Amino acid sequence: MQMKHYNVVAAIVMNDDKILCVQRDYGKYDYISLKYEFPGGKMKSGETKKQALKRELLEELDMNIKIEKDFLTVRHQYPDFSITMHSFICRASNLDLNLKEHIDFKWLNSEGLSSLDWAEADLPIVSKLMKEY
Repeated sequence: MQMKHYNVVAAIVMNDDKILCVQRDYGKYDYISLKYEFPGGKMKSGETKKQALKRELLEELDMNIKIEKDFLTVRHQYPDFSITMHSFICRASNLDLNLKEHIDFKWLNSEGLSSLDWAEADLPIVSKLMKEY
């Protein structure tokens, strides 16, 4: 059986030296339930990465973002599906957010990122942020 593959986008939302981290709710797969991640989601057909990212942040967090630059593309194989995740450095016009799909959020500086329990696919992004920011 062919395993599902998803193209997803992720926003690394920066505010001064703080980065937005959001916590997933319980879900179908225990290996990503309650893990922290960078907000974002699946691209819809016909969407550009940037359109998908802006739509996902509005849908999940009521947040308008300005996308500054590409950061890192991660390919990751989970037990039940695989993803190609395109991450972008973003800024938020304001810090108000409304959690619609997540259960918690934190604004952390790059050193603080390692204190959270991250979804596996997000770990390469966390490492690169800790080196570069």
